[in-house]
Amino acid sequence: MTAYDAIVLAGGAAKRLGGADKPGLRIGGRALLDRVLGACEEAARTVVVGGRRATVRPVRWTREEPPGGGPLAALDAGVRCVDADTVVVLSADLPFLGPATVRRLVEVLDAGGKEAALLTDADGRDQPLVAAYRAEPLRREIALLATEYGSLAGLPLRLLSEELDLARVDADPLASFDCDTWEDISMARARIREHGTVLDEWITAVKDELGIELDVDTDVLLDLARDAAHGVARPAAPLTTFLVGYAAAKAGGDGPRAVAEAARKAEALALRWAEEADAG
Repeated sequence: MTAYDAIVLAGGAAKRLGGADKPGLRIGGRALLDRVLGACEEAARTVVVGGRRATVRPVRWTREEPPGGGPLAALDAGVRCVDADTVVVLSADLPFLGPATVRRLVEVLDAGGKEAALLTDADGRDQPLVAAYRAEPLRREIALLATEYGSLAGLPLRLLSEELDLARVDADPLASFDCDTWEDISMARARIREHGTVLDEWITAVKDELGIELDVDTDVLLDLARDAAHGVARPAAPLTTFLVGYAAAKAGGDGPRAVAEAARKAEALALRWAEEADAG
């Protein structure tokens, strides 16, 4: 995939949220900003336009001029800090955006001759803050708008997108879901607890909290926990998975492979215990 830099716009007054610190609001225990930073984790450089705060990974910070000048002014500040020919631009209030959608935007832009690839929402509306841009046309049009209007402050983003040759990308409707109101926040918090997604959300939140980047086969660990609970005793499930993690850490080397090997040994042991119990 083409290398890219990312710009995340994390300013704004959040008037519909009563002036709350929107990027810091938590969905599933993770700040909205951190969730978006996870979606663009493959960026060579990530620039966040907004007030400094603790984040899940290192970023470069900048601010728009004037402060509170709106998305075009913020985008201008961000694009001054990136070097890549491709720039992914995201708002900081997208709880369900994932790396796969970001990759797709970059791939669509790379495959054609367009100047930008924008996500469209479920109603077919362009989402210029979920998009990949070619840096040179982006800088050109921002500069032309600044010259034409005298200032970028308060200008709507559609003035930019109207001047670019666009490719439009359909994706999971949730990818463009943004949190503008307290109702949106409540909906997002409820959705991540739905069956089928809650476990992945929880594992990601725990890894962020512990500062680890380890991808393991969750099904293997769940099978191990089940076998330990059934073959030994229910409290054995969490204790066994903890010991597997500890053994993998001591083994060092390839983390996922070490976890899989430790889990295989522990599962075999649990099955032997079960066989002895069945044999009486």
